[in-house]
Amino acid sequence: MTGAGQALFGDLGLRIGSALVMAVIGVAAAWAGGLWFALLVALVTAAMLWEMLTMLGPAPEARAARLALAAGGGAMVTAGSLLLAPWMVLPILLLPAVVAGMILPRLRQAGAGYALLICLAAHALIVLRIEYGLPWLLWLVLLVVGSDMAGYFAGRILGGPKFWPRISPKKTWSGTVAGWLAGLAIGAAFLGPLGVGAGLMVLSLLVVMAGQLGDIAESALKRRVGVKDSSNLIPGHGGVLDRFDALIAAAALFLLVARFGLAAPGAY
Repeated sequence: MTGAGQALFGDLGLRIGSALVMAVIGVAAAWAGGLWFALLVALVTAAMLWEMLTMLGPAPEARAARLALAAGGGAMVTAGSLLLAPWMVLPILLLPAVVAGMILPRLRQAGAGYALLICLAAHALIVLRIEYGLPWLLWLVLLVVGSDMAGYFAGRILGGPKFWPRISPKKTWSGTVAGWLAGLAIGAAFLGPLGVGAGLMVLSLLVVMAGQLGDIAESALKRRVGVKDSSNLIPGHGGVLDRFDALIAAAALFLLVARFGLAAPGAY
């Protein structure tokens, strides 16, 4: 790779390697469904809650409380999503957010809101797999991954004006628009497999935009506390929250749309 290429894509190999490992684990769990997928969602949810709580409340004496909330939140949300009726799940989703607001020493409202978003997304992913099936789950994940990849390459190659330099200095308008176009293309590709009409492309674009806003929201949170990554758990990507920040916002949006009956086969 040339010097210019090294500057643009120096982290690409590490990112691809980590992404492949995550993809294999995620595809296997999604294919298996049921308890296996729920366990993966619980693990990822716990990791994201832990990273968020650690960023906002780094005091060593609160480590046990953060660990208990992260592990308990991941387990409760997953179990509630599997076992309870939809209207009974809401208190389970709210509980980690309320506790986070109580134990965090700073940015309590932001921490509580982000904890609720994480729990909503975890519930949404389980609902998506159980009620809608693997094709819809694949559609959502590919939207997030595809738009992220399109934005990464377009932003690095084309550059141009920054989207929101104060919050996310690396994001460009070229990368943002490339993500939108990728979302429309992926939505078009899933019209047949999902058995829906062209309205799916509109929903796909909204999901991509939600994912981009989720990415920006996490960037804003990290800037407030002065950290570059939520952790260093994933080589080339930072933390679990860094990798799944877009997915949690996209999944939460899908859950809201689904509960209004706008994301089922035949809705378009």
